[in-house]
Amino acid sequence: MNSSSDDAPPPARPGFVAARTHEAPGLHNQILDELGQAICEGRMPAGMTFTAEELENRYQVSRSVIRESLRALEAMGMVTSKRKVGNRILPMSEWNVYDLSVIRWRLAGQGRIDQLRSLNELRTAIEPQAAKLAATRGELSQASDLMGLAGRLWAAGRSGNQEQFLEIDIEFHALVMQMSGNEMFSRLNSLVSEVLTGRTHYGLMPKFPHDEALQLHVDVANAIQSGNPDAAGTAMLGIMARTIDELGELWDQARETSAG
Repeated sequence: MNSSSDDAPPPARPGFVAARTHEAPGLHNQILDELGQAICEGRMPAGMTFTAEELENRYQVSRSVIRESLRALEAMGMVTSKRKVGNRILPMSEWNVYDLSVIRWRLAGQGRIDQLRSLNELRTAIEPQAAKLAATRGELSQASDLMGLAGRLWAAGRSGNQEQFLEIDIEFHALVMQMSGNEMFSRLNSLVSEVLTGRTHYGLMPKFPHDEALQLHVDVANAIQSGNPDAAGTAMLGIMARTIDELGELWDQARETSAG
């Protein structure tokens, strides 16, 4: 069953690829981003059906570009296809919410606050334990590097250089995960990087981080270097708690908006 006119895929954003008449390099990725974003924002809601031909006409691209994009969305659990029915949007419960593209789309849209909340709750469950393990498994050379990163992070925070702070912060947390010696934790590095990047680039990070946040990073590095797992876990938990507190007001505002 094809979609009705009321349920048709949302129009392309101004200046997007609908005006193109030929395939440009990276066009598949642009179509994928547009569709993924529309699904995450609910502009293409769960249960909606549509055909590849409808998308082909809307975006003025070849069927192969549309099919490639739909295959990617299907692999993420966002879309399913059936012969004689077409393509159907699946509910979020079916999505691979760990896929970095899904995370980026959610961070870029109206569900940004909910995505940040769930990511930070996940970090709260994982990173303190990773810090504990790092204090017992990490190499001395890595601990020394971590101390250096903590010092550079403090300097970047005090200077208000957000991009430099972000770069060092990502490196700091990635090193802790690596030092844990747990390959499952290490594979979450990209996820942590996305949440830190999203918070900064969407203006949800203070220009000058609080001194307590900077000190807690130093405390994590000190505890890991001295081989004190309990102190390392406590300090990392403090970082997570500060992050959640700083975002708490935004979450409260989002709940009030939804209730209203």
